[in-house]
Parts: sequence; C-alpha cells; structure tokens
Amino acid sequence: MNLSPLEHGGRLRAAAKKWGIPLDQWLDLSTGINPHGWPVPAIPEEVWRRLPDPDDGLEQLIRQWVGAPDAAACMALAGSQAAIMHLPRIRKPCRVGVPSPGYQEHGHNWAVAGHRVIEIGNDQREDDDESWLDELDELDVLVWINPNNPTGQVVDPDRLLSWHQRLQRRGGWLIVDEAFVDATPELSVGYATDRPGLIVMRSLGKFFGLAGLRAGAVVGDPDIIRRLGAMIGPWSISGPARFIMGQALADAQWQAATIERLHSESQRLADCLSRHGLEGAAGTALFRYVRHGRAADIAGELARRGILVREFENPAALRFGLPGSEPEWTRLEQALYLSHLY
Repeated sequence: MNLSPLEHGGRLRAAAKKWGIPLDQWLDLSTGINPHGWPVPAIPEEVWRRLPDPDDGLEQLIRQWVGAPDAAACMALAGSQAAIMHLPRIRKPCRVGVPSPGYQEHGHNWAVAGHRVIEIGNDQREDDDESWLDELDELDVLVWINPNNPTGQVVDPDRLLSWHQRLQRRGGWLIVDEAFVDATPELSVGYATDRPGLIVMRSLGKFFGLAGLRAGAVVGDPDIIRRLGAMIGPWSISGPARFIMGQALADAQWQAATIERLHSESQRLADCLSRHGLEGAAGTALFRYVRHGRAADIAGELARRGILVREFENPAALRFGLPGSEPEWTRLEQALYLSHLY
C-alpha cells in the first residue's frame, strides 16, 4: 500500500491552476458536502477567551445525536479524521479489513501504524456467504463505512452487529464510519455502542456542511475511548468548535428539514445524470456515484467548463456532489449536455 499522503476532493486551487480557470468561476461538486449548511451564529467573545469546557453538555448532545446508550463513552474530536489517524496507534499490529472502494484514509492510517491491511470488496459483501464469514474470522479489526464513501452502498445495522459479535469473540473491533449517515439515521448502529469492541465515528462536515470547522465525535467502548483520549490529550477540539457543534446538534428542526431537502435534491441529481447518459447512479442524500468506462474523459470535459467532480480509477467512476442554487443546477445540466455523454 502506498504510504504517501492521500489526495481528496475539494482541491479547487490545484484544479484552477491546471485548467487556467479563475477560482471564483468554478462549480465545486467534488466533496459531497451539504451546500446549504447549518447557519452558524455569532460566537460569544468569552468562548474565544476561555479554555474548552468539558462540562458544557456537549457529550450528552453527542449521545442523543448518535442514539447512544448512557453506558457508551463519547469524545468530541477535530473531525472524525482525528480518530481515523489515532485509533490504529492504540492497538498492536494486527490484521485489519477495510472496504474497497472506500475512504482511503482508513487503510492508509492503519498501514502507517504497522498493521496488515486487507481490502474487502464491497460487491462481495452484498450476500452473507460463508466465504465472507471465513474471511471475517481472519481479521482482528474491521473498519466499515456505512453508507460507503464513495459508492453509497449500505449494510443493514443488524448485519453489521452480527459481524461485530463474530469479531468480539476473539477480542476484535468493529469500527463504523458513519460520516454520511445523518440523512438515513435508521442505518446507524449508534444504539449498540455500549458493546465492547464497537466504535462509531461521526462528523459535522458533511450533513451539517461544516467541513472547515473540523468537528466530529467517536462513541463506543469506554476502554477504547479512554485510551484514545489519553493519546490525543486535553482539548481535543477547540472551544469555538465545541460551541458551534453544540448549537448545531441541538437544532432538531433544521436537521429534520434538511433530511427532507437533501433526499429530494439527491433524487434530482440522479435524474439529471440519467438524462445525460450517466444511468444507474448510486449514492447517498449528499452525492451520487456512477461507474463509467470514460470517467476520466468526462471529468476532464466538465473541468474544461469549470465544474469539478471527483474521479476514481478502480473502478472507473465519478462522484457528483449537490449543486447549491438554481443557476448551478442549470450550469451542470448544460455542461453535461455539451460533454456529449450519450
């Protein structure tokens, strides 16, 4: 596995330089972030002057957000990326399964920490076959992304917990990355996070549209969370980030309205892609993913028109985030038409 730093969506400045198009003329659909993010209020001045307060009630709001029982431990972090980077360092080198395709930071960080990383093909896990269970029994840790990024594939929570039970018999862990679950909360295993060896990651970056805030959480096995906290140290998230996170998680009305809106816009995006020759798009409420043999050519055609999408090579595929306004929807429609994808 390549241990060099990974590239991600949102590298707009690099695209602007490559294609010679000014930064402010781009439509960035590469990240899968809600374009209508939670409206951030003014932050009280005293929040900037005080150290982060661990008794501000944020942990209880996180439990409610995840649906976690009181026995589960939780910890606010500078985005779920902080957990992705540090969890591999609190376990001795072992065999770790990660989904492929999937968010590559998982496998990358376990490999950097000296673990043997085994890629688990998503397509092979759609049926609960004996060969998969045999493979699962060879793992010490399984990292799963639900819904998957970038494919949007989902696994039923009961099935995930059956995997966890099988792992836990041998002291194994199941780590579930739920960065894209907010619009489909029924898919979360948060209600079971009091079980040993189970960890759930959440992020405010995607659904809440607050990627720049770097705020998220881990919830689960108290022993694992304690060891993670000892490694990261005090003030794992800034005071202003704690304040905004608490306000956003408490805003149930905005969350309910946003779930409805995102599902509608995601279907609109799927229909748009289908009209222009990109049929069968899967995904989540925040993005659409479509396999296509000419993915690289299509990404290039769109980039020439100032539209940035995320391209994947294995398999060849594209991920489209949601446009944020009617002019942006029109621009995408026109670019797809002019790209001659039929």
